[in-house]
Amino acid sequence: MIAVIYEQLTLMRLHAMKNELMRQQTLPAVEALSFEERLAMLVQYQLDAKNDAKTRRLLKAATLRDTTASLKHIHFTPARNLERALIARLSNCSFIPQNQHMLLTGATGTGKSWIASAFGREACMRGYSVKCYRLPRLLVELSTSRADGTFFKLMQNLKKPNLLILDDFGLQKLDPESCRDLLEVIEDRYMIKKPLIITSQLPVNKWIEIFKDLTIADAIMDRIVHNCFMIELKGPSLRGNDIPKTTEA
Repeated sequence: MIAVIYEQLTLMRLHAMKNELMRQQTLPAVEALSFEERLAMLVQYQLDAKNDAKTRRLLKAATLRDTTASLKHIHFTPARNLERALIARLSNCSFIPQNQHMLLTGATGTGKSWIASAFGREACMRGYSVKCYRLPRLLVELSTSRADGTFFKLMQNLKKPNLLILDDFGLQKLDPESCRDLLEVIEDRYMIKKPLIITSQLPVNKWIEIFKDLTIADAIMDRIVHNCFMIELKGPSLRGNDIPKTTEA
């Protein structure tokens, strides 16, 4: 009889439940549990496996800069200007359904991309879809997609994730075409009420200088700065060889 049950679970692709049942069969002590208790254990094991698989898929699709980044490894040294209370409030990712952006600024090596990755990873753990792009590379992709006819498809893909991370904003001035493309991305996200995390070496009050088209600059800034959390990182670079990768930020 048990062999038939194993086969049926396999056919239904309930592999985790099958493995748990096999484990239970090897433990005489399990016989002391009621039918309901054993069934609850089987169902919970299958549910946990399903959630784990979903998290792995979300993390793979997110293409985070650092997949090991974790909010629990953030260093709250006084020099960093990083508020522990703010990170704690944001750690449940409630800013995502509330459509509130996060702007991370600071000098090279202060941990902006790492913290963005940590929030991206936490979002995946909580079941949100995430996608991370280095903004300079994304703008090249958008320009190329106009030429090969895939622009609309790429724009649709940028609308899908619950959280979109745009890393390394402001490394170079944006020409008029890049300004328009970035406005398209932000406008789409604005209309469907899905937030962004943006990282930049420049303080937010300097961002407008990156745009060659100031009209578009005003439109973009209006859509993000009035509904956001601003985190300005300070202090020395954290990229020294003596700092473990998993505790970099």
